[in-house]
Amino acid sequence: MLQATNIRKSYGDLAVLRGVDLSVQSAEVVSIVGKSGAGKSTLLHILGTLDRPDAGRLTIGGEDVFEMGNKRLAAFRNERIGFVFQFHHLLPEFTALENVCIPGYIGKRDQQATERRGMELLQYLGLANRASHKPGQMSGGEQQRVAVARALINEPAIVFADEPSGNLDSASSQELHDLLFRLRADFSQSFIIVTHNEELAEMSDRRLEMCDGILV
Repeated sequence: MLQATNIRKSYGDLAVLRGVDLSVQSAEVVSIVGKSGAGKSTLLHILGTLDRPDAGRLTIGGEDVFEMGNKRLAAFRNERIGFVFQFHHLLPEFTALENVCIPGYIGKRDQQATERRGMELLQYLGLANRASHKPGQMSGGEQQRVAVARALINEPAIVFADEPSGNLDSASSQELHDLLFRLRADFSQSFIIVTHNEELAEMSDRRLEMCDGILV
């Protein structure tokens, strides 16, 4: 599903990534742990094509993504990659359903089909009764589940999660952790998760540690 080879990234004289190799299979959940400043989020942003490396190669679904121009890469990202961040980044003026459907609208998918898929995801996540609610009317756990539905709306090849439960209480965190593995079981979804939560890391198929810009 994903193959990264010799990924390197520096900011000035600071080498943040010093030759990262990683492969992820379909329907695999991989967690990356490590101290703050080890390069985890930088790696996640590059693997998710939000940033480009100084050197290295990345293929997702067999496509060499950094050979693409910016416009094509943005379209590929919207179609094939999902993101869940620590802070849900929902747009406050839109309803839950509208927030979920935004990647589909951006991709110019059929509006009715997109909204039907959005409702299916909200129902799957136990949020059908929140479809018309705006983020400010929902709990933190509900908002994060809306963000998960948004990540899945275009049926991506892989989902990247950066501290997905870092802003949730313990009960909501456990709900989210269970949900990620249910998504893998039901939809064969692949995940790469950056986390400080050891319980989530240990639940994963593989737990990798980042130290001084490399995976150990």
